[in-house]
Amino acid sequence: MPPVLLMLLLAALWGASFLFMRVAAPALGAVWLIGLRVVVAALFLLVAALATRRALQRPNVRHYLVLGLFNTGLPFLCYGFAALSLPASLMAILNATAPIWGVLVGWLWLGQRPGATVFAGLALGVAGVAVLVGGGRFDAAAQPAVVACLTATLGYAIASHYSKRHAQGLTAFEAAHGSMWGAALWLVPPLFAAPVPAAPVPQVWLAVLALGIACTGAAYLLYFRLIALIGAAQALTVTFLIPVFGVLWGALFLGERLGPGAFGGALLVLAGTALVTGFVPARLKRSRMPPG
Repeated sequence: MPPVLLMLLLAALWGASFLFMRVAAPALGAVWLIGLRVVVAALFLLVAALATRRALQRPNVRHYLVLGLFNTGLPFLCYGFAALSLPASLMAILNATAPIWGVLVGWLWLGQRPGATVFAGLALGVAGVAVLVGGGRFDAAAQPAVVACLTATLGYAIASHYSKRHAQGLTAFEAAHGSMWGAALWLVPPLFAAPVPAAPVPQVWLAVLALGIACTGAAYLLYFRLIALIGAAQALTVTFLIPVFGVLWGALFLGERLGPGAFGGALLVLAGTALVTGFVPARLKRSRMPPG
């Protein structure tokens, strides 16, 4: 499959994850929804690991736990909480702030001071979030959900820097598989504390299965394939496509409608992310699949 089509498919799956969470979260609650999502995805990746003879390594357990917390457990749980009150489309748009957090974490943690262009991107991103919240006309009760989405993307940024600094020896598949089981361990205490939901309708179970298998397990495999084809930097282009599909699925299946202010905020967030990452659309067109 050509890289552009692979990227579109991946963005469609990750954009759909916000739709499925929005469907299932009110019935299951955030904790049980994410617990089921992680277990289903972990089992899916286990089958893939057994089929390809790729075993997890005991010396890397610490990395699995750290990445499981910051790259999977915490972000997924935050989005599960946000899905109780926020539209799927808004969650997908806020997801695009991950590279902006990445710059801030790199600056504060590693001393990687950003240049003027990146500073401008940070300012646009912050302004975009402010416009999103104000333009979307959300009441005060929804503000914690917005904070939860931003906490999720902060977790992604921390995990990214940790991986580059401490876990470079992990393959991409091992990191995903191991971190999924690490996240499952982190979610055990919250599951015991959360009330057991009533038996959901079949539609909710289908959303959970789609979320775990397609939007998490299979999407990770597609992402690793994309990195192998065009490199990690260009694979970040998917960040800009996820909100497009998130808004599209929310409108088609949930009847969500964002106002002009929300769309303006989304454009500011994406523009800020583009400046922060140095994204140039022409680079994707120049990418070529490696021979074989």
